[in-house]
Amino acid sequence: MAGSTFGSHFRITTWGESHGTGIGVVADGCPAGLSLNESDIQQFLDRRKPGQSRYSTPRKEGDKVKILSGVFEGRTTGTPVSLAVFNENQRSQDYGDIASYYRPGHADFTFDAKYGFRDYRGGGRSSGRETIGRVAAGAIAVKILNQLGISFLTYARSIGPVTIPQSAQDLLTAFGSKDSNSFATLQEQILTNPVFMPDEDCARKAECYLEECMRRTDSAGGVVECIITGVPAGIGEPVFDKLDANLAKAIFSIGAVKGFEIGDGFLSASATGSENNDSFLIEHGRPITASNHAGGILGGISSGAPLVFRAAFKPTPSIAAPQRTITQAREEISISIHGRHDPVIVPRAVVVVECMAALTLLDLLLENTGARMDSLEKLYRADKQTSKTFQELK
Repeated sequence: MAGSTFGSHFRITTWGESHGTGIGVVADGCPAGLSLNESDIQQFLDRRKPGQSRYSTPRKEGDKVKILSGVFEGRTTGTPVSLAVFNENQRSQDYGDIASYYRPGHADFTFDAKYGFRDYRGGGRSSGRETIGRVAAGAIAVKILNQLGISFLTYARSIGPVTIPQSAQDLLTAFGSKDSNSFATLQEQILTNPVFMPDEDCARKAECYLEECMRRTDSAGGVVECIITGVPAGIGEPVFDKLDANLAKAIFSIGAVKGFEIGDGFLSASATGSENNDSFLIEHGRPITASNHAGGILGGISSGAPLVFRAAFKPTPSIAAPQRTITQAREEISISIHGRHDPVIVPRAVVVVECMAALTLLDLLLENTGARMDSLEKLYRADKQTSKTFQELK
């Protein structure tokens, strides 16, 4: 199977199946000397693991990560970092019936059409558990970016019809005040409520809506929003490796994502140029934009303004309500899907979106080191002078 590797300079390859021995990732290109231990990664995996609320699958998995290579005495060595999470609570018998038919909204039919064979136990590689590898590698990327002064705020913007009233700019006001109680309160609100919303009232309404969906044996979708601050201007390539293009590919590679937009996104289509353009100003001797309709990206390159984007997730396709489908023998049947499934994907997907954004951004940051001669001189000229000194000593 192709397509399990992402990135060029910080390159990850995920492996494993939902009901196999385990899930994991190999991350190649991690700089040497990064302080890293399993708890750094575990805190991210804990944000996506199952069984944490009524609104996630009751499958009980500790999702405990093991570092298999690339770290020695608490620091990365510059060699590939291999990470593994072993499955502990598979119930493959729950999926025995679906071997003969195609679940609506799932990849069953398309896998058969492509390979003529599929792992029907929980969806195999198309299962949401595949994202464990992304999150484990993304935790490393986030840690590197944090050390460079780049920070993330990612949350559920909407679940079903319930949307938080605050704009990204409203949240940025709190996000930009990292020394204030408002930022700590905002982070705590997102991480501690079961729907990962930064608004207590909307979180309660979203929970009520999910309860209604569950009573109807149905599911819900929603939108994840991500704000990234501290990104320097000049990141991204101007043609095929645009920052926004690579972000779009990264986010669309997450199962169940059906929409993606940056900045004002589709609202830009109904705006005028005078409304949509972000005027440039000078503040404290540095260029800034008066607004951020572009979401921090111009011409595929970061502008220095916060990156703001959203990902739309479809409702969980595994529902107990009756649905029509066909068998492999092309017979029409009616089914009800039972087993352990999330009534909504969005809350557990928040950290997946954040990690895929971090992997994309780090990869382009590393690529950017060779974009300018003065950058190369800062990296290497001192070493060349040292080499000359050693030659003189000889």
